[in-house]
Amino acid sequence: MDRQAFRFARAALIVAVLAAAGGAAPASAAISGITGTTFNFTARDGFLANPDGSYIYFWGLADDGGTGEVQLPGPTLILSQGTMVTINLTNMLPEPVSLVFPGQEGPTQPVYDANGRLRSLAQEAAPSGGTRTYTFTAGAPGTYYYQSGTHLDKQIPLGLYGAIIVRPPIAGQAYADAATAYDREYLLLLADLDHRLSTAAESGLSFDSTDWIAGYWFINGRSATDTMSEDNVPWLPNQPYGAMVSMHPGETILLRVLNMGRDPHPFHTHGNHVLAVGRDGRLLSTGGAAGADLAEFHFTVPAGSGQTWDGLFTWSADNLGWDVYGHAPGDPMQVGEYAPDHGKAIPTQTPYLTSLQYGDLYSGSPLLGQTGPLPPDHPGLNQTGAFFYMWHSHRENEMTNLNDFPGGMMTMLAIEAPWVPIP
Repeated sequence: MDRQAFRFARAALIVAVLAAAGGAAPASAAISGITGTTFNFTARDGFLANPDGSYIYFWGLADDGGTGEVQLPGPTLILSQGTMVTINLTNMLPEPVSLVFPGQEGPTQPVYDANGRLRSLAQEAAPSGGTRTYTFTAGAPGTYYYQSGTHLDKQIPLGLYGAIIVRPPIAGQAYADAATAYDREYLLLLADLDHRLSTAAESGLSFDSTDWIAGYWFINGRSATDTMSEDNVPWLPNQPYGAMVSMHPGETILLRVLNMGRDPHPFHTHGNHVLAVGRDGRLLSTGGAAGADLAEFHFTVPAGSGQTWDGLFTWSADNLGWDVYGHAPGDPMQVGEYAPDHGKAIPTQTPYLTSLQYGDLYSGSPLLGQTGPLPPDHPGLNQTGAFFYMWHSHRENEMTNLNDFPGGMMTMLAIEAPWVPIP
């Protein structure tokens, strides 16, 4: 299939998926992951299905207590603060593998080679069936990760990593502080990959990591446009986590942004700034009863390599100067509506239909939750009248799949009207 034909086929698939979902791709208010105290993982290889038609070789982790499919990223661990956790690792890869859990409470036992040089940050599971057990105590609330502690410049980019979420005793808060309360939460795990490393690993060849040039970029193990499909779609068996974000006006969503890539990935949220309340699993506070007094608004989340951010995002059409619902003066307010603009008409005349350029996600109406007439050839993807904002890496080349746009580190935020249910 040539590239143009592939693009048409991909577009048709997206239309079919979104139409079956009733418009916008569904998103979940809860982060997909696994809970408990004992987990059995197997390190194996597999292939990632990418929207440009390629299949990329990777190393990942499978949850033996779940589907058993090797996945990218590894299973997200959702833990309660203070829980003692055990990870049993079986290694089916051709070289030793280990796991480390930065920020968690537990011993780390480095491994040195015969010359006294550090070989691994933790005890290893031998290749082709070796096992190793790791224990730690889930520490302070926040967003963390786990990763390989062996041959870091190879095994981490190939996919041996995953997210850890530690919850405080109070539900609905990122930390044990009321300033971090939220209505919905989403995990956006950012990563990059040089496909030449993938090819070399598949062939059992070495790769010069100093010559790193990433060509693929992921959110939750997927490149756009697959980022906008729901969790656990059958055509992505090794990439179970979607990255589509949905909310109602006036709600607060908690964004857990985590960068497991080699490069920094400044992540931009159109529609509003993000109020960063935590970094690297710590509340941004001077301590005591001060709360998140060091919280700061970010136009773009500056996600450095190995860094995590916890941020709060809200949207209520503040200061647009017109009523996004089309209310007349005296109409009742909607939940989450920006009161000063209630009942104000759009301060411009809507152009004639023949003068409009229709985007695929235009509903036919400029009003939230409303639809209108569309041209006969329009795909009609937005059946709920949602407002859509693109969220993406602000390094523009990272919105491609090996230089093919659109792709890479990009997803969407859907603002749904208050009466539209969000799963």
